Amino acid sequence: MRGVNAPLYNTRILRLAATIPHQQRLEAPMASVEKRSPICGSRVTVDVDTDQDGRIERIGLLVRACALGQASASLMASHAVGKTAAELGAARDSLAEWLAGAEATPDWPGLDIFVPALPHSARHASIRLAFEAVAEAAAQAAATQPVPR
Repeated sequence: MRGVNAPLYNTRILRLAATIPHQQRLEAPMASVEKRSPICGSRVTVDVDTDQDGRIERIGLLVRACALGQASASLMASHAVGKTAAELGAARDSLAEWLAGAEATPDWPGLDIFVPALPHSARHASIRLAFEAVAEAAAQAAATQPVPR
């Protein structure tokens, strides 16, 4: 696998970790989910509001994680607005499968940056946190939307 011997913490990961978008909690979100890694203590809280079609309209984050968790939150938050709960759930699932050994890189911009983390299974939970939290929050928010007549 190309890049597996690359440094775990590289300039791209550190740059993403330092530039997380939407790093302000929403005042009264439709849904809010916190996920924590029991291995390292990393924690990500995601607040979301969705539009009438169930797409993420606004997102807010509180990220207290290692550089890998921060970089993952940055990638997630950069592309989550406009996505549905189903799309975010699919991204979460494909990321988890890829980290567990599936061949295909998930269809989410930038996740190939985590190739050096593939052999470090203790780091996978932190990488998954933001995607798990946003998928769950989007599903909760979608469940509160009135059914169209």
